[in-house]
Amino acid sequence: MKIKYDVFAHIEENSDTYKNISRYIGANPELGNREFLASAKLTEELERQGFRVERGVLGLETAFIGTYDSGRPGPTAAFLCEYDALPEVGHACGHHMICMMSLAAGAALKSIVDDTGGIIRIYGTPAEETNGAKVTMAAAGLFDDCDFALMAHPYYKFEKSGASLAMDAIQFEFYGQTAHAAASPHEGVNALDAVLQLFNSINALRQQTRPDARIHGIIDNGGTAPNVIPGYASAKFYTRSASRDYTNELTEKLKRCAEGAALATGCSWKWNMYEFSYDELRTNEALSDVFTANLLEAGIPENEITTGADHGSLDLGNVSLRCPAIHPYVKIVEDRHLLHTIEFRDAAMTERALDRMIFGAKMLGATAYDIITSPERLAAVHAEFAATKAT
Repeated sequence: MKIKYDVFAHIEENSDTYKNISRYIGANPELGNREFLASAKLTEELERQGFRVERGVLGLETAFIGTYDSGRPGPTAAFLCEYDALPEVGHACGHHMICMMSLAAGAALKSIVDDTGGIIRIYGTPAEETNGAKVTMAAAGLFDDCDFALMAHPYYKFEKSGASLAMDAIQFEFYGQTAHAAASPHEGVNALDAVLQLFNSINALRQQTRPDARIHGIIDNGGTAPNVIPGYASAKFYTRSASRDYTNELTEKLKRCAEGAALATGCSWKWNMYEFSYDELRTNEALSDVFTANLLEAGIPENEITTGADHGSLDLGNVSLRCPAIHPYVKIVEDRHLLHTIEFRDAAMTERALDRMIFGAKMLGATAYDIITSPERLAAVHAEFAATKAT
């Protein structure tokens, strides 16, 4: 039977190819749902590795699923790829590495499932930074038959898979009446006043929210000129918390604040979700422990592996409610460069960082190997997921 080090050997043999693809994606940043170059590169590599590739999944042009079916009964392992960039700062979140760690790990597992049975799926999930495709895929049931789902995120330190916040992205629009602000202000209905009242109400609301709640927003349209009473104004907010239920509650409270602001100013109003809602990440600890054990086995000191933290909101949260999932962080830079910064973007393109990307791929591959080849570990992962889902 194939052993774990065959997984490492496969990744190492293909490491130059993986690094080159990562460099290419990093040097050609594309925003969410426009990742045509990245999607093409990744799917070409999957086909070269012997995967059957479905492109344009669920009508999303840059989404894909690469499948390798051993033809024998066994677990289905999912590896998740992200490859969208950020406006202005490009791949400052390291998605050019996330996709390659997942692809490399999944490709290395082919020979393992040939022995053990099972299926390897590599999901191309566009637009994580905005309208994450994992939301659409999860809602369509594309992860429901997966035994576990893996991905890893580059960072400046090693961190266990932790939690993320459920999130809603809500826009409020207010409609009043324009008027000359000096000559006939009494003829106007000020939509900007409604937005300001909304902010004041939300600021008062924060005192009565739970510690895990986050409400933050901007005025994205506040009028056109100071001598024109704004007849239209709008604001965008994110509501977040540790659970979907409480996030729903927060969003409803914001709607009531908006209704009150409209009544107070005489405006009409409406609301919409301007981005997809993300559910909270529920890390499968049994799965996470296997990943951590592989880090230790590889020589990473225990005191360098920190407890998982909340890093905002992830569309992987929606996946984690459908199948066991983890999202650990892998150290790829030496200095403390934060995500979404130019410094992290530049450091993530260095040779050292790419070497650490290969290391991360090996850890994902080793984790999948340990689960696939151990019915006891797989049963523990399933048991924890069933218990968590029941709560």
